[in-house]
Amino acid sequence: VSIVTGASSGFGARFVEVLAAHGSTVVAAARRLDRLEELAGSRDRIHAFQCDVQDDDQLQALVDWTAENFGSVDVVVNNAGVSDGPAKAELEDPAEFRRVMNVNLNACFVLAAAAARQMIGSGTGGSIINISSVHGLVASAPNNQAAYVASKGALVNLTRELAIQWARHNIRVNAIAPGYFATELTEGLLDESNESGRAWVLKNTPMRRTGELSELDGPLMLLASGAGSYITGQTLAVDGGWTAR
Repeated sequence: VSIVTGASSGFGARFVEVLAAHGSTVVAAARRLDRLEELAGSRDRIHAFQCDVQDDDQLQALVDWTAENFGSVDVVVNNAGVSDGPAKAELEDPAEFRRVMNVNLNACFVLAAAAARQMIGSGTGGSIINISSVHGLVASAPNNQAAYVASKGALVNLTRELAIQWARHNIRVNAIAPGYFATELTEGLLDESNESGRAWVLKNTPMRRTGELSELDGPLMLLASGAGSYITGQTLAVDGGWTAR
């Protein structure tokens, strides 16, 4: 039984489909209920749950509803995320910085802790997968997004800490750090109309292309399944070589 946040588009929708295709019952969570219901209509194993990850009570309700209806919570994919870019740090609104941190970091902690309580109580263990970014490992400037970089970097270290705290409960905590993929979050940068932005991404990616969503399937299933049973506290970069430079 899996929970995926930010499931209404992009990475999240793909993760839901892949987990369901491999036999998991998946609770797809996001704010846009219409998109979730459309996704749920594609497979019997997919179930929609409207949720704003900025609301702690809604995150707890997500875990409770999943456990009550399907018996357990085995996998959590903390995928919901936002960006503040492009903005020069000295000009950025502190409220915007806090908003990005709340979605990209604080909500991941709240959901992971709620799921861990369920996993510990049931004694079954589980896998928590945090979706970070290559910019949780290296700076993004001149693609200026200080809050995004800070939140994703903190998520990498939170992943390590939770992995160590919960290892004795057989709860594995890992992260995936994608490079540049065509999603709602990157559409302004990777649009054909933005020649300079797209050229910057391709120039700095050793494989000279952006990623395909299907190229995250393997990393996801490795960390979600028994294939990764001895992997915890790790961040797997899927970035075309971006962070190996």
